[in-house]
Amino acid sequence: MICLRQLILAIGGFLVAATLLGAVPPKLEQTPEYPTLVGQLLVASPKIEDPRFQKTVILIVRHSKEGAFGITINRAIGEHSLASLLEILGEKNNKVDGNVQIFAGGPVQPEAAFVIHTTDYHRSETIPINGHVAVTSSREVFQDIGHNKGPRKTLIAFGYAGWGPGQLEAELAHNDWFTAMADVVLIFEERRERVWDTAMERRSRDL
Repeated sequence: MICLRQLILAIGGFLVAATLLGAVPPKLEQTPEYPTLVGQLLVASPKIEDPRFQKTVILIVRHSKEGAFGITINRAIGEHSLASLLEILGEKNNKVDGNVQIFAGGPVQPEAAFVIHTTDYHRSETIPINGHVAVTSSREVFQDIGHNKGPRKTLIAFGYAGWGPGQLEAELAHNDWFTAMADVVLIFEERRERVWDTAMERRSRDL
């Protein structure tokens, strides 16, 4: 079996998660008059051929006139024990239990770990998204998951997708992406190989 280190390296970058764990999205200040896509899903258009984004579905975590930040939710790269994940992240703890699925969250900082989760869990560094999901990046969230004190539902991803000022808006205008409302079922429960298809079906129904 490919080890987690190899899986992370396979999606790009050198593994320095021990120092980058706890990384947060870029500070993108929200303004009341700016329309935001936070809490929605970006659904890749069938015309996107870039292998990094082909048939991806991305949860938008932050969006303002300064840019956007999102995490891909349908690119699974392997299943590993929480103990091995913590060890790679710089903390050895053999007392945690269970295995978790790991996802490629995007091409930016592929060594940084993020947990998308339900809102029954909160830490000071947690970023609320839409009242149903949130994002946390810390060693403690992984420890809590391993000790059955974590969120009810989780999705663990390395890396993220980012856009500069006006970049996402331009891509949306060119129909590179479609949008869909995010919900707990699609983010956590739908079979990953069906997420893009389901999101596209929802868009067709809403037209």
